[in-house]
Amino acid sequence: MEDIINKSKYRLLKAYFGHDNFKGGQEEVIDSIINGTDTLTVMPTGSGKSLCFQLPALMMSGITIVVSPLIALMYEQVSYLNEIGIRAVYINSSLEWTEIEEIFVNIASGMYKMIYVAPERLIQEKFLSQITKVDISVLVVDEAHCISQWGNDFRPDYGKITEFVDKLENRPVIAAFTATATKPVREDIISSLQLRNCTEIIMGFDRKNLYFEVLNPLDKFIKLCDIIESNVSKPMIVYCLTRATVEDVYDRLTKKGILASKYHAGMSPDERKINQNDFQSCITNIMIATNAYGMGIDKPDIAVIVHYNMPKSIENYYQEAGRAGRNGCESRCIILYSTSDIRLNSYLIDKNSYNNVSREKKNRIKKESYNRLSAINHYCMTSECLRKTLLNYFDEKSADSCGKCSNCLKKF
Repeated sequence: MEDIINKSKYRLLKAYFGHDNFKGGQEEVIDSIINGTDTLTVMPTGSGKSLCFQLPALMMSGITIVVSPLIALMYEQVSYLNEIGIRAVYINSSLEWTEIEEIFVNIASGMYKMIYVAPERLIQEKFLSQITKVDISVLVVDEAHCISQWGNDFRPDYGKITEFVDKLENRPVIAAFTATATKPVREDIISSLQLRNCTEIIMGFDRKNLYFEVLNPLDKFIKLCDIIESNVSKPMIVYCLTRATVEDVYDRLTKKGILASKYHAGMSPDERKINQNDFQSCITNIMIATNAYGMGIDKPDIAVIVHYNMPKSIENYYQEAGRAGRNGCESRCIILYSTSDIRLNSYLIDKNSYNNVSREKKNRIKKESYNRLSAINHYCMTSECLRKTLLNYFDEKSADSCGKCSNCLKKF
């Protein structure tokens, strides 16, 4: 029986995804899921996480539901799956009600193998009335750190996942995925999702092809222009903390005649889609964006990631920086640091509010947010190896010097 499963697994891998072999760790995750085991997987960005639940979806009898908070990810992955012959659909706020009603009709007819859905949609009455009529084999929780109050991006809507599972007649296998999670976050994910006899699969965090650098320029915009000039025609993402900063950087680059795209949640869905497609198809090589951009974007040739502001945590930084060099080529990850970034991040932490969260829990979340801010500030200030600082944060051992970061190359 095992031989038959393995043959089927490799046959589907080749037929649908065009690969002869799995990347490191993928097969272990896939085997765990198809064996019916709840699984928590920590995979660095660019390790081929999506395949780990897309291939099991083909091998299992029912449908696979993928819970994701990211419209960009849903759009990219559903488009790709339909192109390769796997019937998939997404349900989120970008759709008109008439479109959602048509999807419900198709769900009832068994049209789809995979359904991507935003967490807040899970327990809506009309969605439940349709989805409980079909056999659900796997429930995938993407960006699983969002359910943890100790995570870098806690979202109360993720609390609806267990409520949804409780309403199902038959409990599906639950597969949770995240790119960055410390041990307390992993423990909280397992507890919050009520994973049973969970298998934890943790890949190494080190991305050998990424060069890390922290700069403290007198003028960030001038330094950004220097970076762009020295990386002409190379795909680049410039991350900014706020929408206003995205607009400012975009406008100033445009006035200098530098072609770029922009992306943030304040733009219309159509405008975001056009700009995303321009960047994907290399009409523009520079994307100026908040961290709303990038999750699930399959663009393997991004050569430079610039953080115009210090990110709010090491988790956020490593996830966003990891979007560089997915093709295995040497890539650069640069933070343009200033002490004003601490004040801006502190303001955003204090401004943040969580609906339906107790005052006690809110205070704990805020305290952890400040702890994470302190850790990323230490990263920006340290004279030690940057790679070692990152890996040690995730409890991974490393050499004292990587020879491949600005500090090791004596640029501190």
